[in-house]
Amino acid sequence: MAVDAFRLFQLATQGFCCSQIMLILGLDEQGTENPDLIKAMQGLCGGIGRSGKTCGALTGGACLVGLNAGKGSPSEFSHAKINPMINVLLEWFEETHGSIECSGILDHSLDEGNEYPVQCGNIVSTTFSKVYEILAVYTEDPESMDEG
Repeated sequence: MAVDAFRLFQLATQGFCCSQIMLILGLDEQGTENPDLIKAMQGLCGGIGRSGKTCGALTGGACLVGLNAGKGSPSEFSHAKINPMINVLLEWFEETHGSIECSGILDHSLDEGNEYPVQCGNIVSTTFSKVYEILAVYTEDPESMDEG
């Protein structure tokens, strides 16, 4: 699933970070909005609280898998393979980017300000596509929707 580059740019210029953009794009796919969820995702910005640790595109991607395959109410079940899906994403991310940490991926310090580097847009775009690729693979198997 390709990301609309203009939409990505629009969200970045509105001040949203990678983790927030991942979920906004996912909610766009569902045709819905959830401002409280987007607020909560701000805690993952800049590698969790702008610490430079785990990249927000990755944590946002894991949350996006959860949004699509997780348990949301007492009466529903998560996808039986939700954790393997997230682990596939994690392994792909680290292999693709050489690190899972913002500070290990970006060419500059996160202390330089709140600007949204172009490099991050590319990472969000490819990670978003990978999430939906993983979801498609795992949801093709009807037996994988058993209780989990």
